[in-house]
Amino acid sequence: MFCLCVFLQLAALERQIFDFLGFQWAPILGNFLQIIVVILGLFGTIQFRPRYIVVYTVWTALWVTWNVFIICFYLEVGGLSKETDLMTFNISMHRSWWREHGPGCIRRVVRPSAPGILDDYSYVSVTGCIIDFQYLEVIHSAIQILLSLIGFVYACYVISIFMEEEDSFDFIGGLDTYSYRQPPKEHVELKPVKPVGKVL
Repeated sequence: MFCLCVFLQLAALERQIFDFLGFQWAPILGNFLQIIVVILGLFGTIQFRPRYIVVYTVWTALWVTWNVFIICFYLEVGGLSKETDLMTFNISMHRSWWREHGPGCIRRVVRPSAPGILDDYSYVSVTGCIIDFQYLEVIHSAIQILLSLIGFVYACYVISIFMEEEDSFDFIGGLDTYSYRQPPKEHVELKPVKPVGKVL
């Protein structure tokens, strides 16, 4: 579980860095929650706390759903458009950092045609990209989904082990046949012992 949590943390931190560079606030918030819940799940595994692992499994289902939404967003499935400001909560016009800085991309700033118009993101020309930015975002989300599904299966396995151990645990005097409520079936007769020594 520890190695899996390390991979999940590294993947979330890498994604967090690039989302910060692109000022994408919705993914930043999601990545932050992912980092916190993975730490909580690891703590629950080490400290034998099944409730924390249950929280991790529920979050993992939400995390997979979020990453499926990101894939649909960047592939423009179901009327979604990657040109909207949905990922920045409509606060700014920033887009994915990979849009301008992907592998092989050449970025050029194009001057606005009309005077008095401020330089804007729409006046940046990007050419020569080996992989389009939307596919890089889809790859990131697919990796997150794969790691999360592995983590979900492993967390369910750990929870089942913890539950089996709790069911088989015998409390002292609690579940055995010789508890204080039920007397033992065999009685031992006690006799007083005479002291050995000189009698005067």
